[in-house]
Amino acid sequence: MILDSINITNFKNIRQASLDFSPKINCIVGNNGMGKSNLLDAIYMLSFAKSYTGVPDNSLITDGEQFSMIRGSYLRRDTPETLSLSLGGGHRKTLRRGDKAYQRISQHIGAFPLVLSSPADMELAGGAPECRRRFIDQVISQSDPVYLDALLRYNHALEQRNSMLRNEVTDPVLYQAVELPMCMAAATLVRCRAGFIERLSEIFTRYHADIAGEAGEEVTIAYSSAMADGTPLEELLERNRRRDEILHHTSAGPHRDELELTLNRLPLRRTASQGQAKSYTIALRLAQYDFLREAAGVSPLLLLDDLFDKLDAGRVSRIVDIVSRDDFGQIFITDTKLAADPLPEGTASWHAACGAFIRKQ
Repeated sequence: MILDSINITNFKNIRQASLDFSPKINCIVGNNGMGKSNLLDAIYMLSFAKSYTGVPDNSLITDGEQFSMIRGSYLRRDTPETLSLSLGGGHRKTLRRGDKAYQRISQHIGAFPLVLSSPADMELAGGAPECRRRFIDQVISQSDPVYLDALLRYNHALEQRNSMLRNEVTDPVLYQAVELPMCMAAATLVRCRAGFIERLSEIFTRYHADIAGEAGEEVTIAYSSAMADGTPLEELLERNRRRDEILHHTSAGPHRDELELTLNRLPLRRTASQGQAKSYTIALRLAQYDFLREAAGVSPLLLLDDLFDKLDAGRVSRIVDIVSRDDFGQIFITDTKLAADPLPEGTASWHAACGAFIRKQ
């Protein structure tokens, strides 16, 4: 899949931009605050209809403006396609594929797969468990609509149950009505997550070894769930019912699962340097790329935001060598330098300071 061009109006600090892209590597260069990451976020919006920063949609519209519009022209499975996303203007958020608007955004997830590696990924290494659960959910949801449906159903039922606990509802019939669909969805989530992590672990270990080079770092990823041993959610809910009533929230279930990351047999968050942690998360994202490509049969877009920060020259060179392989499709890299020496000749570059599209000679 290739993003041929993008047109952006009033998105964050990008008031107007029309850009054509190289089908392989594109480097967005410029000083801090020029809009490099915002360009990647605009591309991300077309795949997910939301910002990767997690901010509300109304915060994405340029200050002083009433609306924002992003339009992308793609080549997907050798067929030209267009996506357009509009925010504000007195209307609800609208995502169109061609001339047809989606009734539900969830119908779009996975159709235009995308993998993003950004500085925020450091939260995967040292942040709270929900950061790693979000990673799992996002990847599987792009490749499996059954999983996405189960996730939406589970989260809806969980919200209802937590609301009942906060309001000190005691009627067992009401709890049963909420917990039955919750338990059915939970079984699907745990099964899919376990299979996904098993597959991802194989790919991740290979990529990390390529990036680390002669450092010889031992890495593992493992899925941890109270349901992993076959214990059904029904049993967990019953076992924790009194505790949940006191806490006013649901204390067991897939929303408490964890992805355990280790480096040299120790928790990553305790032992890794910044460069090691970034190498680890980039390897995770490259593994995600392989997983989605195999699952969807389409090469995802690969966005590498602030790629060179915190990495030594050896690791940067090895990463660029990896993504330059034929296995990878179109890539977008941001950098604060105008010329990035490790990039292959012919890499296309957009200079964020002036909005000009230039080509490295």
